[in-house]
Amino acid sequence: SIAILLYLAQKFKTPDHWYPSDLQKRARVDEYLSWQHANIRAKGSKLFLTKVLLPLLTGQPLPAEKLEVATEELNVVLKQFEEKFLQDKPFITGSEISLADLVALVELMQPVCAGYDLFEERPKLAEWRGRVEEAVGKQLFQEAHEGIMNIKNL
Repeated sequence: SIAILLYLAQKFKTPDHWYPSDLQKRARVDEYLSWQHANIRAKGSKLFLTKVLLPLLTGQPLPAEKLEVATEELNVVLKQFEEKFLQDKPFITGSEISLADLVALVELMQPVCAGYDLFEERPKLAEWRGRVEEAVGKQLFQEAHEGIMNIKNL
């Protein structure tokens, strides 16, 4: 999906903020997109699988200690994300949204859909989420996540 996003951004000459032509800003996008695979994506997906999909498939909840481990692993990378990538900026690359922000928030929605509100006790992360949603449009954001938000109803 990352390769497709980069291809589309370059092929269709999207506004520069999505995948900046400025090499330093582009490097920040690329840095996040490389880091997130083994961190936000891996840990967020693990929590989603542990809390929702595996119990759905097996018909039995997993032991609480497995869920605790998955939650703690996610919390570690969330702290790294805030400190390394967000810092005190509105978005990952600075003052404008980029593909990095879009990918980050989409990945973070998996644990939220599993019932773990990772934004609740993280004001910096919650404010960033609000800015990203506003930048892409709240209605579009809600529509894009409608299916996964209802997964617990299966």
